[in-house]
Amino acid sequence: MARYTGPVYKKSRRLGFSTLENGKELARRPYAPGQHGNDRKKKSSEYGIQLQEKQKVRLMYGLTEKQFHKTFDKAQKMAGIAGENLLVLLESRLDNLVYRLGMAKTRRAARQIVNHGHILVNDKKVDIPSYRVMPGDTISVKENSLNHPAILASLEDKRNIPAYLEFDNKKLSGKYVRIPERSELNREVNEQLIVEFYNR
Repeated sequence: MARYTGPVYKKSRRLGFSTLENGKELARRPYAPGQHGNDRKKKSSEYGIQLQEKQKVRLMYGLTEKQFHKTFDKAQKMAGIAGENLLVLLESRLDNLVYRLGMAKTRRAARQIVNHGHILVNDKKVDIPSYRVMPGDTISVKENSLNHPAILASLEDKRNIPAYLEFDNKKLSGKYVRIPERSELNREVNEQLIVEFYNR
């Protein structure tokens, strides 16, 4: 299955969850899309609830079904709780950290910035959005891209940077200080339902 490139707001409204994590999609119309979106009160099965949770997280991080399943398999093989490991692996992706550092307005924009070769990891160009950044790694903007309009426009928004990251606004350089704790990640996500979905 190819990556979803359609309207984000529509998907967010269908799931009843802000995949952009800013709540804008649900602010005006907090109900499902379509003519009867406001009237639908269908009760989901246990499988349906688990599937919806998986779709929420997959769409939030912008992964294909295959990528998401592979990430889950990796998370299960790691020591610790599989659900939390999954969220940590997703959070450690380069495109996600570029977004978290405020260098892009959305994860889609962050993926494009990485793909186009504007980002360095430990002073080496990395153009793979799924690249796994390790604690202690430095993420910076390539010298030729310091005046990139999309990056500068995003930095003007001055988003809050999570505690597990450090960012130098002058050098346009950030550091992945440590692995995030579960309490620092999206609290609307129930990762246990994703584990149950894949282990059913």
